[in-house]
Amino acid sequence: MAETVDPLDTGKIKEWRSIVTLIVFVLTNIIVLFPFHIPIWLPQSFVNAYWRTLAALRIVSPREDGSRHGATTKRWARLRFPLNFVTAPLIADLFLLAILAIGRTEVHDGTVGADHIFPIDIMVFFITLAYIAISIDASGLIRYLAFKVLQKGGNNGHRLYIYLYVFFFALTAFIGNDPVILSGTAFLAYMTRISRNIKDPKAWIFAQFSVANVGSAILVSSNPTNLVLTGAFNIKFIHYTANVIVPVLATVIVIGPFLLYIVFADNELIPTSIELHELDEEARNRAPVNPNIPHARGTADENDLASDDDEGNNISLEEIMNPFLDKGGAAFGAAIMAATLITILALNAATDTTKERPVFWVTLPAAFIMFCWDVSFGWLNREKTREISRHGRKEVEEARAKRAIEAEERARLATLEQGDSTDRSTVEKGEPMLSDAEIPPQIGNPSKDTPQEKVPAHTQRTGSTQRNQTSKPTLASLSAETYEWCQETFPTVTAVLSHLPWALVPFALAMFVLVQALVTKGWVPVFAHGWDHWVGKTGVVGAVGGMGFLSVIMCNFAGTNIGTTILLCRVVQAWVEIHERSGVPIMQRTFWATVYSMAIGVNYGAFSTAFSASLAGLLWRDILTRKYIPVRSSTFAQVNLKIIAVAMAVACAVLVGEVYITRSGKDAYRPG
Repeated sequence: MAETVDPLDTGKIKEWRSIVTLIVFVLTNIIVLFPFHIPIWLPQSFVNAYWRTLAALRIVSPREDGSRHGATTKRWARLRFPLNFVTAPLIADLFLLAILAIGRTEVHDGTVGADHIFPIDIMVFFITLAYIAISIDASGLIRYLAFKVLQKGGNNGHRLYIYLYVFFFALTAFIGNDPVILSGTAFLAYMTRISRNIKDPKAWIFAQFSVANVGSAILVSSNPTNLVLTGAFNIKFIHYTANVIVPVLATVIVIGPFLLYIVFADNELIPTSIELHELDEEARNRAPVNPNIPHARGTADENDLASDDDEGNNISLEEIMNPFLDKGGAAFGAAIMAATLITILALNAATDTTKERPVFWVTLPAAFIMFCWDVSFGWLNREKTREISRHGRKEVEEARAKRAIEAEERARLATLEQGDSTDRSTVEKGEPMLSDAEIPPQIGNPSKDTPQEKVPAHTQRTGSTQRNQTSKPTLASLSAETYEWCQETFPTVTAVLSHLPWALVPFALAMFVLVQALVTKGWVPVFAHGWDHWVGKTGVVGAVGGMGFLSVIMCNFAGTNIGTTILLCRVVQAWVEIHERSGVPIMQRTFWATVYSMAIGVNYGAFSTAFSASLAGLLWRDILTRKYIPVRSSTFAQVNLKIIAVAMAVACAVLVGEVYITRSGKDAYRPG
C-alpha cells in the first residue's frame, strides 16, 4: 500500500534526500543563470570509430580530415557538453530519480499536473497560440506596422520614441511578447543603424524590451506565467485582466516619460530630430523581399551588416523603408488570433471553473487552421518562391566564385612580387641563377616539362562540387536538402516552426518536477510558513510589497520567471492549506494582494538584472548579437534596475489602492 504523504509535513527537511533536493534545486538555478560547457575527454580512437560507424551507416559523410585514416597524432579528443536552461533541469531530475529523492508521484504531478496546475495543457496552449502569433509575424505585419509608425512619427525623435513605445505595448497585449521581441528588436536594430545621429541604440531597445514585458501581464494568453498563475488559483481570464490592467496602464504611463526624460535624457540617444538615410528611387520601386525565402536577397545576404559602408546602410534601409507584407496571411492570421482570444475569454467567463475544459481545445484547432493556410498558400506559390531562391542562390555562388578567383589572383601576384624581390636580392649578392634547362621538371614551367593543361580555379571548384554531389547521400545530407526544400516550398511554415519556443517545453516540464520535489520533501511548506509570518506582521501592504519584491528577485535566481511562478504558486497554495487546517481564514484583501502582486512581479521581473530572468530576455540578447549590437550583462542590469524600481513601485502602489477599493477587509478567502 502506498505511503500517504502529508504535503504540509515540514519534518522531512531534516532527511538527507530532502537536503540534497534543495541543493540540487539551487545549483540548477545557478546553472540556468550562468550556463557553461563541461569539457569531456574521450580517446581519439573511440571518436574516430564513432564517426566511421556513422559514415558506414550513411548517417553522415566520411570526415575529410586525416582522423578517418588514423593519421592524427592526438590521443584524446575534447568534447564540450552544454549545461544550460534545457540540460541542467533534465539532469537534475534524472539525478534525483537515481537517488530515489523523487519517484512516480513527483514526475506525474510535475508533468501531467496536480492542484489545478497542468503543465502539459499549459505547454500545448502556449505553443499552439505561439504558432498563430509567429505566423502573423512571418507575414511581415509587425515590421509593416512599425514602418507606418515610423512614418507617422516623422523626424521628431521624441514623438517617434513615444509612438513606438505605445505601439510595442499594444501589440504585446494582443499577441504576446515573444513575436514582438522577435521582429521588433530586429526592426529597431535596423532603424537605429540607418539613422545618422543616433549614436547608441540602447534607449530604443531597452524601452521596447521593458514595455513588451509590461504588456505581457495584461492577457493570460500573452505569457505562460499567467497561465500557471490563473490555473493554480482558478481565476477566470477576464477577472485576471480586470485586476491587473489598471496597475499595468499606470506603469506604462509613468515609465514612458521616465525613460525619455530621465534614464535616456541624451540627444545622442534620442535626438530631438532624427536624420534617416534616404532610400534611392530604384530600391523604392523594387518589389519587397520575403525574408523567409532562402537566398531571397541574393548577394545582400553575403554582406557584413556590421560594416558602416553605404552598401550596408542601403540593405538596412530597404528592410525598414520597403518592408515585405503578405496581406492575405496577415489578415487571416489577425482574424484567427482575434477569434481565438475572444472565444477563450467567452468560454472561460461562461464556464464553471470546476468543470472547465483545457483552453488548448480552442487554440489547437485554431493553430491547425493557421497551419493549413500557411501550407496551402506555400504550395500554391511554390514555383515563384523556388525561382526566387534559385536566382538568389545563383547570385551568391557566382559572387563567392568571383571572390575566390580574385583572392587567388591577389595571392599569385603577391607570390610573383616576392619572387622578383628574391631574384633581385640574389643578383645583388652575386649568386648564380638557374637557367630554364637546370630547373627540375617538378618545379619548372609545366608547359615546357610536362605537357599539362592548366585548369581554371573556378572549374576546379565546380568539379569538386560535382564530385560531392555524386557521392552517396547520407541522412545528414538528405535532412539538409529536405529542410532547404521546405524553406523554398513552404517558407512561412518553415520559418514559424524554426522560431517556435520549443526549448520552453523540456525546461518548463523539468522545472515543474523540481518544484514538485520541493513540495513532497517539505521545503515548500517551510517557505509557506515564512510567508505567513511576514503577512501576519505587515498586512496588505506587506503582501503586495513582499511578493512583488520576491517575484522580481527570484526571476533572476529561480529558473527564469516561469520557474519562479511555479514555485511561488505552490508556496501560496501551501499557505492557503495551512490556514484551512488551522481554521484561521485568510482575508480577501490579503490573498488577492499576494496573487496579483505575484502576477505583476513575474512579468516585470523579465527586465531586472539578468538575461536569464526570462526566455524572452535570452531571445532578445541573441537577436541583438546577430545584429551586431552586443549588450553586456552589466549594462543590462544597470539600465534595468532603474526601470524595474520605478515600474514595481508604481504598479504596487496602484495595486494596494485597487485591493482596498475592490476587496472586502472582512470576508475570508475560500479556495475554489
